[in-house]
Amino acid sequence: MLGGFAGGQAEYARVPFADVGPIRIESDLPDEKLLFLSDIFPTGYMGAELCDIRPGDVVAVWGAGPVGQFAIASAYLLGAEKVIAIDRFGYRLDMARDHGRAETIDYEDTDVNEALKDMTGGRGPDACIDAVGMEAHHGSAPNEAYDKIKQAVRLETERPHALRQAITCCRSGGTVSVMGVYGGMIDKFPIGSVMNRSLTIKSGQCHVQRYMRPLLERIENGDIDPSFVITHRTRLDEAPAGYEMLKHKRDECMKMVLTP
Repeated sequence: MLGGFAGGQAEYARVPFADVGPIRIESDLPDEKLLFLSDIFPTGYMGAELCDIRPGDVVAVWGAGPVGQFAIASAYLLGAEKVIAIDRFGYRLDMARDHGRAETIDYEDTDVNEALKDMTGGRGPDACIDAVGMEAHHGSAPNEAYDKIKQAVRLETERPHALRQAITCCRSGGTVSVMGVYGGMIDKFPIGSVMNRSLTIKSGQCHVQRYMRPLLERIENGDIDPSFVITHRTRLDEAPAGYEMLKHKRDECMKMVLTP
């Protein structure tokens, strides 16, 4: 049983947010298969849906955390031919490759732009998904230092390395989907790359209510089991230690479930 909000299945695309009422989802599925309908599965799916994926498309996903993992899975559900995951943590890339069928790039030891060109016949990905957001890490020390200094003196609120790279790597005429969280002002935004190469940028807070019913059907039909991202389980009274483990990425913790 999962508490949440959603519109009727036939009308979810047309119902304004304020008009969506509360529902209860009754299902015989295990709780862990339904748990992520409340947030990260719809977020990853929306990121992929915003790409308007067509059969044969290549999609690159920056960030192989839980949202990125669901973006990878969703891109395949929506018809992508190939998905490429970009991250620096081996256990995340392993999950993206072993479970998500993604090809992978470790940006700390690879030139991402050149690698993506090699993997796409020189064109670049048809769509790029930023599943990282405002606290991105960058393998290049000068770029990392620049944004940290700007943040320290309150001249910038973001570290938009992933977004900049997604824009500059996307093929001409492609789509950049931004699901990573941003909160304010970005410096050195590559608007020239957006305009001169006819890129489309789509973004927004995830419309969880819109996607809950359709994604429940995906789970019930066996198209996907969202519990694949769960790597740790612990009791609710151990939540502080669990959050510390997740925050500091200890023990290859991807997603933790707390139970009473």
